[in-house]
Amino acid sequence: MIERLELLLKEAETSIQNASDSKVLEETRVKYLGKSGLVTEALKGLGQVAPEMRPQVGKVSNEVKNRIAELLEQKKEEFESKGGASLPVGWDPSLPGRQSSLGKMHPLTRVQQEICDIFRSFGFDQVEGPDVETDYYNFRGLNFPLDHPARDAHDTFYLSDELLLRTHTTTLQVHVMEKHQPPLKVVAPGKVYRNEAVDATHHHIFHQVDGFLVAEGVHFGHLKGILDSWVKKFFGSKVETRFRPSFFPFTEPSAEVDISCVFCQGKGCRICKQSGWVEIMGCGMIHPAVLENCKVDPEKWSGFAFGMGVERVAMFKYDIDDIRLFYQNDLRFLRQF
Repeated sequence: MIERLELLLKEAETSIQNASDSKVLEETRVKYLGKSGLVTEALKGLGQVAPEMRPQVGKVSNEVKNRIAELLEQKKEEFESKGGASLPVGWDPSLPGRQSSLGKMHPLTRVQQEICDIFRSFGFDQVEGPDVETDYYNFRGLNFPLDHPARDAHDTFYLSDELLLRTHTTTLQVHVMEKHQPPLKVVAPGKVYRNEAVDATHHHIFHQVDGFLVAEGVHFGHLKGILDSWVKKFFGSKVETRFRPSFFPFTEPSAEVDISCVFCQGKGCRICKQSGWVEIMGCGMIHPAVLENCKVDPEKWSGFAFGMGVERVAMFKYDIDDIRLFYQNDLRFLRQF
């Protein structure tokens, strides 16, 4: 046993002396002193040594382990004193380091935050909800009966007869009003999904920001004032708004909101198709049926709601003509923002 230990010590001394870098040195330490190392394995035979020899063998084994540990530490200090000799061969530590590039916020995330920040400055609370919804929260609770033709425009991804990927973040109206009593001021951003063919202006995944306000005595004038203020804060004080009659099952009356073209200042260009106006969002007064579904008395409370596509707003803001650019992860495009 003593001869075996002395032989291992000589082998370890040679291996440590020939170690070329800190990685090889660590492998040498594990080889001899690790849990399954050669010295450790040799000492497992100590029980077979004659009792009168065990003290002497134990003393030698401790000396061998301590000597190997000492040699390892000396070699480690030698590497450190040479300032980089422990690094891989061929790697010059005097060369300048590789600069790490800082990440940037995605333009859609940036625009969504800008939209919500303005509404929060108006006193709105920001909430988020699940991407997978039930038919009730996505449709029936928002006054879309099972046979309502307006469902066809939503091109829904159904996971089962009852579960689906939400087609709008308007679902948060029902969730919030079920849990909280008015007055309420809420803005709800998030992803939505529709089974649409992908082209320059459509995508099967996109982002929406919906919002609603419920209180006593709320009327359409309040809605126009809030949205006009948001438009001027987001696009600039010279941008004008107009409201055109429209239809949404969950609002009555309903309207589409147009803004004067931010590219031609209303004079007419390719973006606005020479009309001077571009559509930016939909809105309206919350339908009494929606309030009733949420156990909110429509005789006492009234409210308005609005919703916009983040991609559409971003395309106007940055003069982008293809929605697919947001999802291709092309750094040449993303580094512009």
